[in-house]
Amino acid sequence: MRTNQQTTLKTSVTLTGIGVHSGNPAEITIHPAAANHGIAFLRTGTTTGNDRLIKAHFACVSATELCTVIGDVETGAVATVEHLMSALYGLGVDNALIEIDGPEMPILDGSAHPFVQAIDSVGLAACGAPRRWIKVLQTVRIETGRAFAELRPIDRGFRLDVEIDFESPVIGRSRKAMDLTPASYRREIAPARTFGMMKDVERYWKAGFALGASLDNTVAIGETAIVNPEGLRYADEFVRHKFLDAVGDLALAGLPLQGAYRSYCGGHRMNVGILEALFADRANYAIVEGQGTRREAARTEFGAGLGIAAFAAEL
Repeated sequence: MRTNQQTTLKTSVTLTGIGVHSGNPAEITIHPAAANHGIAFLRTGTTTGNDRLIKAHFACVSATELCTVIGDVETGAVATVEHLMSALYGLGVDNALIEIDGPEMPILDGSAHPFVQAIDSVGLAACGAPRRWIKVLQTVRIETGRAFAELRPIDRGFRLDVEIDFESPVIGRSRKAMDLTPASYRREIAPARTFGMMKDVERYWKAGFALGASLDNTVAIGETAIVNPEGLRYADEFVRHKFLDAVGDLALAGLPLQGAYRSYCGGHRMNVGILEALFADRANYAIVEGQGTRREAARTEFGAGLGIAAFAAEL
């Protein structure tokens, strides 16, 4: 598959599971979509009875506490989109429609690996249109206390440098930096699981979070050790998962990024916040097409002409 061509899935693929926060069952089907469609979620099973199309875009983010939520809770939202968005971005999928029958994505094993396996099982197809990127032209940075996130220009590709620093001696401080490619993503990032502190479980439950969390989908951290009997998949699995989350949140730019991302003690809020900072000034970025040929977008909202793929009439 040529990297300068847009892609989609060859055919639809379905996954089922439970939401890590709601504990409710969920089924998703990832459908192919036409060129320039981008990524969007078709939320069914809403309280109003009306299906809702939600663009996978940072402007549609409605919450970032413990997970990333897009859409409006009252009329139809989708929570915990970051793992699937990460898999789509990591594998280079430009266009897809995700049909989901409830308010939260299935957590599966807590990583992006099951999504990668599902996408790989059907394969990718070229859409017959050039890929577009968002090229970072000048450095943007946000800070909250000791935490920060920034995007800066680079000549080509997308590089992430993510650092975490937890008081827990089990996690501690670690850093992961890597150029993002489908091969590196599959090998080094996709299998890294979400994690949580055992001491916080009761507080999360009272707040309505982590109701579906278990040792099957979360790395549980005690005071001095990992609770999961199988241990970790990587010695630095915690920072790799934060890297995975950052990829998924930054996918909400609407197009792939050409630039370098750096964060320290970041999270969903800062990942989305750096996109808000980037797009706050038109001088910060440009749209490039094909193999580096500069081209201004016809509209400033990426994929603003979002359309339903040809198969959607059959849903």
